[in-house]
Amino acid sequence: MEKLKFKIFEDNDKASVAVAARIASIINANNARKAPTVLGLSPGHATVNIYRELIGLHKAENLDFSLVKTFNCNEFCPITADAPQSFYRWMQENFLNHINIDPANIFAPAGDIPEADLAQHCSNYEKTIADSGGIDFLILGIGTGGHIGFNEPGSSPHTLTRAVYLDKTIINGAAGDFFGAEYVPAMGITMGLKTIANAREIALLAFGENKASIIRRTVEDAISNANPASFLQMHKNTCLWLDDASAGALTTIATPWLNNRSIQWDDNIKRRAVIWLAKKLNKPILKLTDEDYTQNGLYDLIKTCSGSYNLNIEIFKRQMNTITGWPGGKNCSKKVLIFSPHPDDDVISMGGTLTRLASQGHAVHIAYMVSGCLSVFDHTLAHYADFVREFNKIFDLTPDQSTKIEQHIDEFLLSKQPGEVDTAQIQALKGMVRRIEAIDAARYCGVPESNTHFLDLPFYNTGKVQKHNVGKADTDIICQLLDEIQPDMIFAAGDLSDPHGTHRQCLLALYNALELKYKNDHPTLFLYRGAWQEWPAAQIDMAVPLSPDELQHKRYAIFKHESQKDRAMFPGSDAREFWQRAEDRNKALADLYDKLGLPEYHAIEAFKLQAD
Repeated sequence: MEKLKFKIFEDNDKASVAVAARIASIINANNARKAPTVLGLSPGHATVNIYRELIGLHKAENLDFSLVKTFNCNEFCPITADAPQSFYRWMQENFLNHINIDPANIFAPAGDIPEADLAQHCSNYEKTIADSGGIDFLILGIGTGGHIGFNEPGSSPHTLTRAVYLDKTIINGAAGDFFGAEYVPAMGITMGLKTIANAREIALLAFGENKASIIRRTVEDAISNANPASFLQMHKNTCLWLDDASAGALTTIATPWLNNRSIQWDDNIKRRAVIWLAKKLNKPILKLTDEDYTQNGLYDLIKTCSGSYNLNIEIFKRQMNTITGWPGGKNCSKKVLIFSPHPDDDVISMGGTLTRLASQGHAVHIAYMVSGCLSVFDHTLAHYADFVREFNKIFDLTPDQSTKIEQHIDEFLLSKQPGEVDTAQIQALKGMVRRIEAIDAARYCGVPESNTHFLDLPFYNTGKVQKHNVGKADTDIICQLLDEIQPDMIFAAGDLSDPHGTHRQCLLALYNALELKYKNDHPTLFLYRGAWQEWPAAQIDMAVPLSPDELQHKRYAIFKHESQKDRAMFPGSDAREFWQRAEDRNKALADLYDKLGLPEYHAIEAFKLQAD
């Protein structure tokens, strides 16, 4: 089934180290014979750690870039080279400014070329690549629709560097960087699929659950111009560099029993296989027969388990044991600490469970890990500023400081350019908007303001979508909170498909803190999802049913986050509002439990137990 070579790593960091090592080996080999190395570069969250690793190799091991030439894969158009969203600037700031490369050897499509001159500019760019000897190693990311560079579905495999109009998928994916889809340029310049195919070696990187579907299609399905990345199947030296999450839908990972490979039937894979079969046949677990297993490639499983009867009962009981109306335990009072990456992830993903924990007498604390200021629209801040202005008039409050803040807001927002980074004051005020909403939502769920904690982790505070790496300062803040609360239970976001990786970095910071403080004996830790996807049924360890009234209460808690209502700053490719996504997923999970032959509920919130 596998038409492309791939390598799977535990996470982005480990994959990036391996790719950087491969690039370094090529550079060193070429340097030894005094030959140039030509690199094709792509910006983005999937590739940034490669560049950081290469910078580290340059500084620690004197990796020499003096003979290296680089070609950027794409660029927006129109855009100036110094614009915050320019790929040229991104590559300078994240890589090229930190190594000993000759500026004359840095090449990139120019986003400010007049439209009438674009065709000639693209032709010249193609010629420069050819005159440099062609690309030795090309780094690519992949979009959820299969685009590589700006080669969208429908692109011909014979295309060279060219100007293109951007499709909705690319525009929505870039909306966060431009602080609104309406500010994303309509056009771009990209290496064509033939330009890409001419590279001698290609690394295609994908990380996170949201890339799993397109990776499966790229690796296993036939070549199709509906998926431009699938044309890489014709390239003799392409490798996909994946993490566990992005590889999760590959047949060899998701349903290895279909690959005719010998399988060790542990509890986890047995559970996955039985639930997969029940869903495929639309039958309750307890109604699956020996024939069902045999005809669907699972004869070895029922042979190992002495028949379907015993296996069905084992998996049915395991799934039944996930269901509980007492998520914190019965007849006890625990200290529960909920980590919410953004100020609304708690109620979106586990608002019903949160409310139940508080109502059942547990001491619930909520830690909001980042300010979420980037997700507040300018017009929302202007609305609050107008309220303060009118409030001051009514009560005759006109202190100098208040007047200066009002003037700063007015002057900045009126002159602000699309995508311009907010001033520190504006960021603080937008963070205050999110903080007030979070306190209101927590209070509505039964958690007092005194039990809400705003960590404002430093890695987030760049004012831009691109964040710093998680560091010691982030870990220390979390450790201090753990010391203060001494929790018995911890809940954290395991929803790692948010577009710009904040959830992933927040979870990494928490893991670092738990390792530092508890070693291998941390409090019970459950991971929740809901904002971007749901746990697969086979991975669920705790399922908390919600009644219609509880689900409605959860909706109203989400509504307390007014700045995120109707339209979110970073919606991703899902057009639904977050409350709609959460409700649909909660109801869908309840429906799945019902179809598996388990009790029927209106909605369910799911959690995965994180082992030591």
